[in-house]
Formats: sequence, structure tokens, C-alpha cells
Amino acid sequence: MGVSIRSRFVTQKGSHVAEHSRTSSHSTSSHGAAHAAPHHGHPPGYAGHPHRWRILAVLVLSLLIILMDNTILNVALRTIADPDKGLGATQGELEWIVNSYTLIFGGLLFTWGVFADRQGRKLILLIGFVGFGLSSLAATLVTTPTQLIIIRGVMGVFGAAVLPSTLAIISTVFSTQERPKAIGIWSGAVGAGLAIGPILGGFLLDHFHWSSIFLVNVPICAAAFIACMFVVPESKNPRPGKFDPLGVLLSVVGLIVLCYGFIRGGEESFGDLIAWGSIIGGIVVLVAFTFWERRAANPVLDITLFRNPSFSASIAAIGIAFFALMGLTFFSAFYLQSVIGLTPFQAGLMLLPLAAGQMIAGPTSPIWVRRFGAKRVSAVGIFVLAIAMLGFAAFQVDSSLIIVGIDFAIIGFAMGLVMPPATTAILASVPPEKTGAGSAVSSVSRQVAAALGVAIIGSATSAVYKANILPSLSAVPDQFRDLAAGSVQATLVFAEKFNNTAVALEAKQAYVSAMHVGAVISTIVALLGVIAVLRWMPGKLSPKVTGAPTTVEA
Repeated sequence: MGVSIRSRFVTQKGSHVAEHSRTSSHSTSSHGAAHAAPHHGHPPGYAGHPHRWRILAVLVLSLLIILMDNTILNVALRTIADPDKGLGATQGELEWIVNSYTLIFGGLLFTWGVFADRQGRKLILLIGFVGFGLSSLAATLVTTPTQLIIIRGVMGVFGAAVLPSTLAIISTVFSTQERPKAIGIWSGAVGAGLAIGPILGGFLLDHFHWSSIFLVNVPICAAAFIACMFVVPESKNPRPGKFDPLGVLLSVVGLIVLCYGFIRGGEESFGDLIAWGSIIGGIVVLVAFTFWERRAANPVLDITLFRNPSFSASIAAIGIAFFALMGLTFFSAFYLQSVIGLTPFQAGLMLLPLAAGQMIAGPTSPIWVRRFGAKRVSAVGIFVLAIAMLGFAAFQVDSSLIIVGIDFAIIGFAMGLVMPPATTAILASVPPEKTGAGSAVSSVSRQVAAALGVAIIGSATSAVYKANILPSLSAVPDQFRDLAAGSVQATLVFAEKFNNTAVALEAKQAYVSAMHVGAVISTIVALLGVIAVLRWMPGKLSPKVTGAPTTVEA
């Protein structure tokens, strides 16, 4: 999910890791990877590790584990919300099931990268596999939404261990000439994950218990662990960065408290004092985080990069695209299944146009950038994204699936236009010695924007739906009324139990009206992104930047 766009960061970061890795050394694995690559500065004529393509296959599998878990979850939200077939999760609890993973994942990317440099990238990768597999297994045993939220947070901890290690390993085992191709193949797995995840998830949900979407991770993690043990060589950085525990703590706590405020406001009301207290408290903690990072000797986030308007505008473009996309995919899961009535498998198929649109636009985007400049291409991409988001404000209970699929394809195409020029502009706006930090900030910004998109747009949708449907639930016993209004799926289940078709129809219409509000919010945010891009993003970038295969063509 949000996940598909991460390929652009990944592509960027892979090249930066290579740049950063010139100070690193490579040692031999004790499990059969006997041909270790030399010093990361790769001497002239170095052809790469003898088993580099096998190693790449293992790393691609590693990425698929993380991506498929997120995209599978999207099609399972309605089932998890079902009081009979799932956990009966409310809209707010569903938002936390998504965000507990996203926030922890984004907050720990820097930390795991430091640990990998210090203790060994292969070791951290193995720890990630074990932890992700065990926490996935634990997710199959939960009986309450709260338990699943906690387990998803644990999955985020170990999922964050996988991403930095795989990128660093790629840079050590491939030569400078082959590295762009390797990174391109690696990041291409993002498109595969976006396509495979919803379809596999839909198939599992149609034939097995909802917990099967997590159980499928266990054999994949086991296979990746075994392959990594025997194929991937170990490597460390002799001069690794230092850990900033207070920075990590402030960032994660601030974001969680902020998101809690928005989600509580959606469930209770935005007049709730606790909701506003959490929103204000989260902002205060995040302000304290920025002050700390400006003064820390080894900051987890290089705040000084944001002094460059071009960098900030490019980060904003990516963040806004993620914000809108993640909010959309969250409420569209219920629209496709609960309102239109698709099965999980059919809903998964409906996301294929989104993946196809991005795959078509992504490779062609650099061509348009070289001709018209990053600013114009990014602005057009975000504007098209805004219009496509607005399209959801026109959909009704009986809208044509063909039209919905076309809108998804346009959204994917717009995302494909935005990501390459924005990430390239990020590189162009920071000094060479800070490109690694710039791409890392880009990655974390995506995760934060995704979490806020789910929290804010999801909460607004939830609040409007609850206000719309409560008057129609007078026939539901008082002790069950709030539960029945917790999500559209819960309302439909209660309507079926009470054999009330009128309430079922009203629930669908109420959700469509709430979805319209979420779509308008997404559109407004995207239009603000257009303004930011036109005002601050650079126009045409230097040939050195736009022509770099590791940052654009891959």
C-alpha cells in the first residue's frame, strides 16, 4: 500500500547507501557465502559478488514480505470489522490496526539502520525475519482489536529491520555498473507486491479464516531466513552512526499521541477534550523533538535539510501524495466490499488498475522531467491526483465498477508522475554528503504522511458516518447502538440480524456520504501540494541529477 510509492525512496536510497558504503568493509558469512565483496569503494574492475543475483533474489523476497502484508491487510479491513466473522473492530480501531504498524515502522527505520551498520546487516535481516514471522503467527491468535493493534506494532518493529539492511547489502555485492539494474529489479518488487497482495489476501479471505492473511507470512519468513543464512554475506560499517534514543522516543510518542487525538475525535466527537488534548499534546512533543534534533550531536533526523525550500517542497509533494493515497485506500476498502458488495478477492482485483497506472507512468516520468522540468511534471501529477480523488466524491451506491477502476488507474498514473521527479528534486537540493540523510528523511516522511492520512481522513469519514447513521438505529438496543454505528460493516451485520433492509440501505448511503467528505479532504490537501510545488520546487534539474540511472531510470 502506501507501499508502492516507497519504491521511489528505495531506488534513491539504494544509490545513497552505495555512496555511504565507501567507508564500509565486507566480511565472509559463516554459512556458505564464502566470496565476500571487497571494500565498498569497489576497486576498478570489481565485478561484484559471485552469487550476487542469488543474493538479490533473497532480498527481493524480503521486500515482498513487507509489502504483501500491508496490501493484504487493506482487503481484510471489512472482515476484521465484522462482529461475526472478524473482531468487530470499530472504524477507529481499524485505523490503529493500520497506523500502529506504519508509525512504528517509520520511527525505527533510522535506528535499525544504525544497528545494522554496527552489528551486521545480515544479522539484523535475520532478526527481522524471525521477529516478523513470530509476530505474524501471534496475530493469528488474537481475539480482540486491541490485541491486534499491539501485535501490528510489534510487526512494525521487525519490518523496519528488513528494509535498511537489504539496501545496504545490495550496495556491497554489486559493482557500480550493475547496481542500478539490481536496485531497479529490487524496487520492481514493489509493483509485484501491490498486485499480488490484494489478490492473495482476497483469495485467502474468500476460502479461509481472516487470520490466514497473517499466517501466510510465517512460511515466507522461514524460507527467507533459510535462504539468507546460506546465500547472503555479512557486512558491517567500521564507522557506523550513533544511536539517538531520545530522538526516536520523542518522534514515535509525538506521532502516536497526535494520531490518537484525531482517531478519538472521529469516534467520539471533535468537541471531546481528550481528543483535543491529545492533538495539542502530540504537536507539543513533536515541537520538542525538532528542538532536540537541532541540538543533538547525532540527530535521528537532520532538521537542517528543511531550511532548503526546494527540499521541503519535494518532501511535501511526496508526503501529500501518500497522505491522500492512504486515506483513499482505507475508505475505498469498505466502499468496494460493504457498499458495492464485492468479495475480498474481487476487491483485490479492483486495485490492479492502480498498480498498472503507476507501472505505466513511472518509467516515462523521467522523459517528461527532462523535457518540462521536475516542477511542472510534479505539479501536473498532483493536480491529476486531486481530480481523481474528487472523482470519489461523485461515486454512489450503484456506481459502475468500470468507472471506479478507471479512477483507480488515473490515481496510479498520477502517483507514477509525482514520485520520480520529487525524489530526484530531493537529491538535487541537498549537498552530496547528505544525500543519504535526504533519502532517509523522504522515507520517514512517507510513513508519517501515510499514518496521518489514515488518521485524519479515516476519522473524518468515521465521524460523518456515525452522525448520519445513528438516527436510523433507533430499533437497535441501547447497549448495542454505539457498536452498531462503529463501522458500516457492523451496521450491516446488525441490520441483517434484525432483518431490517431499510437500515442496511441507509447504512450504505450514509457511508457513501461520509466517503465523499474524505474524498474532498484528500482533494483539498492535494491542491495545496500543487501550490507548494509550483512555489518552491526547482524547475529543470541538472543533467547530472536527471540522468543518473540510480535515481531515475531504476
